[in-house]
Amino acid sequence: MEITTIHLHTRFQVGPVDPRIFGGFLEHMGRAVYEGVYDPQSRHADPDGFRSDVLAALRRLDMTAMRYPGGNFASGYRWLDGIGPRDRRPTVRELAWQSREPNRFGTDEYIRLCRIMGWTPMITVNLGTGTPEEARNWVEYCNCPPGTRYADLRAAGGHPEPHGIKLWCLGNEMDGPWQLGHVPADQYAIRAQQAAKMMKDVDRTIELVACGSCTTGLPTYMEWDRQVLEHISDLADYVSLHRYVGNRDHDTADYLAVTNSIDRQIEEMDAACRFVQARRRRVKRTYLCFDEWNVWYKNHQTDGEGQFAPHLIEEVYNLEDALVAAGFLNSFIRHADVVKIANIAQIVNVIAPLLTRGDELLIQSIFYAFEMFSRRRNGISLRPIVDGPTYEGKTQGRAAFVDASAILDAGRLHVFATNRSLDAAAPLCVTLADRTIAGLESAEILTGSDPKAANSFEQPDVIRSEPFAGVRVKDGAAELALPPLSVAALTFRLF
Repeated sequence: MEITTIHLHTRFQVGPVDPRIFGGFLEHMGRAVYEGVYDPQSRHADPDGFRSDVLAALRRLDMTAMRYPGGNFASGYRWLDGIGPRDRRPTVRELAWQSREPNRFGTDEYIRLCRIMGWTPMITVNLGTGTPEEARNWVEYCNCPPGTRYADLRAAGGHPEPHGIKLWCLGNEMDGPWQLGHVPADQYAIRAQQAAKMMKDVDRTIELVACGSCTTGLPTYMEWDRQVLEHISDLADYVSLHRYVGNRDHDTADYLAVTNSIDRQIEEMDAACRFVQARRRRVKRTYLCFDEWNVWYKNHQTDGEGQFAPHLIEEVYNLEDALVAAGFLNSFIRHADVVKIANIAQIVNVIAPLLTRGDELLIQSIFYAFEMFSRRRNGISLRPIVDGPTYEGKTQGRAAFVDASAILDAGRLHVFATNRSLDAAAPLCVTLADRTIAGLESAEILTGSDPKAANSFEQPDVIRSEPFAGVRVKDGAAELALPPLSVAALTFRLF
């Protein structure tokens, strides 16, 4: 393959990389909560009932904003069911995933988990079957000092100090016909506007995320967003977008080029935000919250059949999936000026980087891709010019063989590069026009010969990141050869 050069300049800045793009998502779905992060019966359970092995693995990812309690679950959730003494909480029939929900894990347990893990809490209110007033009451419960009804409920449960939750989502996927309480855009916008007004009246310091289009495939895509933003952009700080991708046609090359579509989705959503901002002559800009993203296409078991903690959408991830996860993160970094929050969906068992089986724990391929980026996330995104060979994807159009992003971190430069070729190494040169690359500080690579290779409980180390020794710094530039089907994360020292 011909050489690819990544051209960079420290003045060609996109914007600061918001650490919240390395967030996660914990939904009451399948075994994400029960038998996932919370399992008092496990031999790994700590005094709070949290699985110490799961938490230890998640600490390696250093996640930031953790979205909760859903997802589709949120649109039927009554938050009052999940507070107070556990033995008095009701067990209910949960309709989004047709499961049995005992409410043993609720708001206070979630906040406790966030405090232990250093996560930024991010709560999604019920604007499906719930009311704007119930959303307002939840903010009071979480954020107000004792002395009023719902704050006193929190204090009575042993939490006199406010939780101080600053990030709230105004419902979930309300444009989707599958969603409990689904309504047309104008009706959702009015409901969200009412909730937002009351929520911010309770606590003026909170930030709000409005529901944008949850997928590019619905006929309402973009028109939904325009209508919602026209109603609520004065109150909402962010608008959400979701994306799940997969290799349904078993075409690895085309699948790896899906970053073209992810870039386009971000840019189209930002265009809608800018259009409404200009039309309304607003100074305030609405940013993007990519609060659900991942690979999901193999396991579509979503009916819990009335069970407690059923096995739902427990995806097994392989090498090509890990490279696509890296593609999402590259895209978020390249659009750091507009993407301020992103949440991989989810964190354990349900389409997740971790799987449990009894007291066993398995780390999946996408875990390593996320970890490689998260370790190098601080700084300012630079605009990369990737000059090298390309190929034509079946559905995604022309794509460069090397997908890349870069972050300037004071005297260091972080570079992320994926070789999408199935069979050819990619010679790569990294140049920084106005600075000199002095040396290599660290380098990791994730690769393998088979795009379908995956970890299992029996063979847990088939796909994992490894130190990468094949980098040379010469004459102020970096040279390396990326193996086929690989992603590398590199940190350089600068003069």
